[in-house]
Amino acid sequence: MTMQQPTSAHEILLDAWRHHRTIDVLPDAVRPTDIAAGYALQDAVIETLGEPVSGYKIAATSAAGQAHIAIDHPISGQLRESRVLSPGTPAPMAGNTMRVAEAEFVFEFGVEVVPRDMPYTVDEAMAFTSHLRLGIELPNARYRDFVNAGAAQLIADNACAYAFVLGPRVAQPWRDVNLAAHPVKTLVNGEVASRGVGGDALGDPREALTWFVNHYSQRGRQIAAGSFVTTGVCGEPASILPGQHVDVNFGSFGELSVDLRSD
Repeated sequence: MTMQQPTSAHEILLDAWRHHRTIDVLPDAVRPTDIAAGYALQDAVIETLGEPVSGYKIAATSAAGQAHIAIDHPISGQLRESRVLSPGTPAPMAGNTMRVAEAEFVFEFGVEVVPRDMPYTVDEAMAFTSHLRLGIELPNARYRDFVNAGAAQLIADNACAYAFVLGPRVAQPWRDVNLAAHPVKTLVNGEVASRGVGGDALGDPREALTWFVNHYSQRGRQIAAGSFVTTGVCGEPASILPGQHVDVNFGSFGELSVDLRSD
């Protein structure tokens, strides 16, 4: 008796997620045709996986990142609880074909954010945050040719979410720091692999935060207190391989590292 192959977009992506499989693209007949359909499919897959969402990610926050995947705007994904790693926890690399590490600034929400008709300002979005944290994202795609998948399919695939290292809360005063100019350096096995600044993410991590708050507000979705959003890569994504060690230096804010599991 042979197993029936998944046929709906929902089933295909679930199968890929659960079994660390890759696909070419979703079949034409079930492929989401616009961004709204992509987010609806993302939500359905996350709901079926049945795991709490600890935070959110913003992808394509730099001009280079957008050009790389042929879109002209940021997109968002959801970070499931089991995919959010504490510092010191080795990161699983099984099935990860993108193989890059991204240094990112993270905002933790201190209050629930509710949708409204009027867009939120940067100051309002910042008032929702309780802490600045450090992060390393290890993205991945279920598509073999993710570069040409298009925005709707990338959104349906949870905006290339895979694993995320959530670092410590920044202890020193940070609200008056110019995050756009704040330097970040990524090292792989002790060698510098990428340099950047906070402004690589939509010009300023605060702007990326505000984009996300308004993005979720426009979608009629709440953001839970205690959750977080990671705002996009600082510098270029650093190429990585299983078995390597990644260190990110966030200047005066501290450092964060992760070992990449080879199994």
